[in-house]
Amino acid sequence: MKALSTKHNFLGIEDEKYYNYESSKYVIQQVPYEHTSSYLAGSDKGPAAIVKASQYVELYDEELDAETYKTCGIATLKALDFKNKTNKKAVDYIEKETLALLNDNKFVVSLGAEHTVTLGFVKAHIQKFKNVSVLQIDAHSDLRESYHNNIYSHASVMKRIFDLGLNIVQAGIRAQCIEEAQLIKKSKRLHTYYAHNIRKDAKWIDKAVKDLSENVYVTIDADGFDPSVIPAVGTAEPNGLFWNETLELLKKTAKEKNIIGFDIVECSPH
Repeated sequence: MKALSTKHNFLGIEDEKYYNYESSKYVIQQVPYEHTSSYLAGSDKGPAAIVKASQYVELYDEELDAETYKTCGIATLKALDFKNKTNKKAVDYIEKETLALLNDNKFVVSLGAEHTVTLGFVKAHIQKFKNVSVLQIDAHSDLRESYHNNIYSHASVMKRIFDLGLNIVQAGIRAQCIEEAQLIKKSKRLHTYYAHNIRKDAKWIDKAVKDLSENVYVTIDADGFDPSVIPAVGTAEPNGLFWNETLELLKKTAKEKNIIGFDIVECSPH
């Protein structure tokens, strides 16, 4: 599989030995699928915008005192082509492409458009890993049975993942319908940490991580952050997560659990 070169790869890595597919542990998968956006469109431009912006990031990590890409390699792949593929066909395509990367023993980082893409990522990962739970950072529960008569809507993605029998931990939720709230109340596999409660509970991160199983897939919807942190999203909601508390959640998860993959979705660049 051919990785993109310096002008088009994540971080703008110049030395090929650090971005070629064969020797890289990490792979950036670009998945610009947008079909069901219900407010502001443009998330299909998100993956490319994130890669482009990354090329202005400093390569040295002051917390780890290292240029970490040199220890593992990061390969960036050409964006998936969704011509004539929507709904189930799109999800199946994403699952197939992601599974191929996992079968090559890569750690897959997926940059998506609408949140629907996460279903394909998760379906691939549960074929390679056991005892998987999903950590969802999001403003919205995305637990509707369907939305606009489409079970593959971005607003239903976590219900489809829930239907796979997985345990889900949600952080930062602050917008949902009563159907979603009722499902959360009656299910032992849904652990929802609402935005209006977490700042009243100093132990919420400890509790959230404890609710996760051994292997964790992380999905980060950009609107999980407060609009003051990331305004470029399709459906912004006030009272979101801030940068430091989100990093604390992710660091503790990484320390106590095994993160098997992650995605970032719903960035709709200005």
